[in-house]
Amino acid sequence: MTNDKITALARTIRLLLMDVDGVMTDGRIYPIPDGHGGMTETKGFTSQDGIALQWCHRIGLETGLISGRDSAATLARAAQLRMKYVYQGHTEKIPILEQILADSGRPAGEIAYIGDDFTDVPIFHRVGLAVATANARPEVKQHAYYITRTPGGGGAVREVVELLFKAQGQWEEILRKYEI
Repeated sequence: MTNDKITALARTIRLLLMDVDGVMTDGRIYPIPDGHGGMTETKGFTSQDGIALQWCHRIGLETGLISGRDSAATLARAAQLRMKYVYQGHTEKIPILEQILADSGRPAGEIAYIGDDFTDVPIFHRVGLAVATANARPEVKQHAYYITRTPGGGGAVREVVELLFKAQGQWEEILRKYEI
């Protein structure tokens, strides 16, 4: 897809959804003892993705996640970032997308989705802007309109937010805010 076509699609996006493991993180999961004989998990999120998602909240670009895994770390991070839609434990993501579409009242063409694995492809086929991370499976990249240069957990979400902001004329405001 040409840069002009991607920019045109990005201009219409009003809701940014994403997977978590392999998109917001590098996909690694760290099980640690919970102090009660069980295990819990943690994962790492990049701060540059975080600030970009905070910018989304500031300008009214809604955000959300659909993850196949349940994770307290993900829930806490989504709350910090004021994500409107947070769904965990769903490897079958189409019913969740349909619920989000109904709740938001937005057409699918106004939604961008970032994914990296097979469970994300059905969503790609139903949204306005399908984005695969640099570390996505090759089969997944074939279904994306845009493939990030940076991997999940390494700034891929930030890259997509910058793409959206530039297409929507918001980027210069961000640069001015930080005296750049």
